[in-house]
Amino acid sequence: MSSVIVYNEQTQWGKIWDRQASTAVVAGFDSRFSRLVGSWGIRMDVHFTVPQVQRLKELGCDVADDGFKSVSERESAFASIMTDLNRDNLSDIESFRAQPRRNELSDIEFLLAGKLIELGFMEFKTPTIISKDALDKMSITEGHPLRRQVFFIDDKRCMRPMLAPNLYVSMKNLRKCMDGPIGFFEIGPCYRKESHSSRHLEEFTMLNLVIMDPDEEPMSCLRSCISKIMEFLGMEYELRVCHSDVYVETIDVEVDGLEVASGAVGPHILDKAHGICEPWCGVGFGIERLLMIKRGDNSIRRSGRSLAYLNGARIDI
Repeated sequence: MSSVIVYNEQTQWGKIWDRQASTAVVAGFDSRFSRLVGSWGIRMDVHFTVPQVQRLKELGCDVADDGFKSVSERESAFASIMTDLNRDNLSDIESFRAQPRRNELSDIEFLLAGKLIELGFMEFKTPTIISKDALDKMSITEGHPLRRQVFFIDDKRCMRPMLAPNLYVSMKNLRKCMDGPIGFFEIGPCYRKESHSSRHLEEFTMLNLVIMDPDEEPMSCLRSCISKIMEFLGMEYELRVCHSDVYVETIDVEVDGLEVASGAVGPHILDKAHGICEPWCGVGFGIERLLMIKRGDNSIRRSGRSLAYLNGARIDI
């Protein structure tokens, strides 16, 4: 179902609603289909094909497929659903032209940055191209699992797979300039050779925030930061302690079983290589995953940078 985020001064986030009432028909496909199958009262062995399921997901529909009694009935049902989906998809595109607005990915970045500045964090913008040495300092050396996911430009440089290498440099430089607790953040693109799935992107957006020398115990500070961000977004979540190939152990933030953020605290084994010798806490959020959940989408590709989608509406049809 197509949706749009609209800023609301009271909630500081906004709300999500259907762009038009007719898109509600998409949500009704599951129940309509189940009633149809139930009325047949027989075993169904014919299912949507893999390309059909993929096509439905591309247009934002995840139909409960309990089976059909024949190929012809499956094809008829698929054609009917696609007709409705294409109609609503084209209507969404027309509404964007009639009422131009910012891309939802830009909106969530803007709102999160504003909230963090309100909380006293400084914003950084660092290069997306980093050195091989920066990877080595993060323990991502030859043979490391993440090394195979890195986009190398040449034998000395690569596209950053995470924001942490640059933020470690920022930590060291900031400490030369000021004393006491320091909070800062960056929102920017990262790049990894990911498997093609509905939950991963090769180019994705991260929000990383760091507090150096916090006034409270680092783990308590980390939990507080996570709570403030997730409350701002209006999302319920769970925290899990997980193994990490880089940080050894992390505190992961999950929404309905899907990881949306991962945090760590220092002193940490990686600190020495970066010249850091004080307590800190930090957490990184996957912006497209947050947006995917807020939109209620079944694929992250509708929320990311794309040549195929306009704010979630498919334009290459």
